[in-house]
Amino acid sequence: MEVVRIRPRGYCHGVVEAIRLAKRVGAESDGKPVTMLGYLVHNEHATRELEEAGVRLVAESDRMKGLAQITEGTVIFTAHGISPQVVDAARERGLTIVDATCSDVTRTHDLVRELTARAVHVIYIGKRGHPEPAGVMGVAPDNTTLIESIEEADALEFAPGTRLAVTCQTTLSMWDTQAIIDRLTERFPEIEVHNEICRATQERQEAAVLAADDVDCVVVVGSRRSSNSRRLAQVVEELGHKPAFLVDTAAELRPEWFRGVRRVGVTSGASTPTQLTRAVVAALEAMPDAEEVTAPS
Repeated sequence: MEVVRIRPRGYCHGVVEAIRLAKRVGAESDGKPVTMLGYLVHNEHATRELEEAGVRLVAESDRMKGLAQITEGTVIFTAHGISPQVVDAARERGLTIVDATCSDVTRTHDLVRELTARAVHVIYIGKRGHPEPAGVMGVAPDNTTLIESIEEADALEFAPGTRLAVTCQTTLSMWDTQAIIDRLTERFPEIEVHNEICRATQERQEAAVLAADDVDCVVVVGSRRSSNSRRLAQVVEELGHKPAFLVDTAAELRPEWFRGVRRVGVTSGASTPTQLTRAVVAALEAMPDAEEVTAPS
């Protein structure tokens, strides 16, 4: 069995910047409390490293409820972005604010502000319950509609003359998102289209689907909390037509997955620490007759 490392994989620029910022704030806190409001990035191992660096976690999906648990010190907003209402509430509580929002997500917030200021109603494609859509929807809640599927796109109704635009969560399947956008443009031909799938997400998905042509299965290293990791496994199965296994660590690998497998591809989500992927590759190489090869960049 050959082990093919799929490139690109692993940390994206937004995750690197968020973790670096949080660790620096923890190191410079002088003993004052530093708390991340929700998982800074969706990976438990990265979260443990931050906690070891002195950054406490409030693991509350409702950011406003989580904020109520932070009474002093510094609050770090996660890479997924935050609603303006939570920012205002943190200021009212006298907390020091550190914003680790990914620049790609910040761009989407700015886009929604610009569109709604022009009296354009925004249709936002995203996953309910995920912190990124929660933050974006908070920018202009009365002028933004969240949808997840083509069926929900079909159910939309707007008053005649309503100006519309569509944008999206940055970590979705690029193919699923485009299908929803295509349906919206069919229904609303004048709609403005702003596809905000981030470049890192696109590149990792495209590479995984391309690699699937030349392997028998793909292992995706990443947390089940991670939207982009789950999407990697999804696109390999749906578009690459190969089995995909999402694992958090090498301990989750099952030998029966690889019976009869000659080549296995390995990739990882944008919030997955490099050492976890290395451990998975090493475990696969240690299986009988495993051999590593490197896929072209």
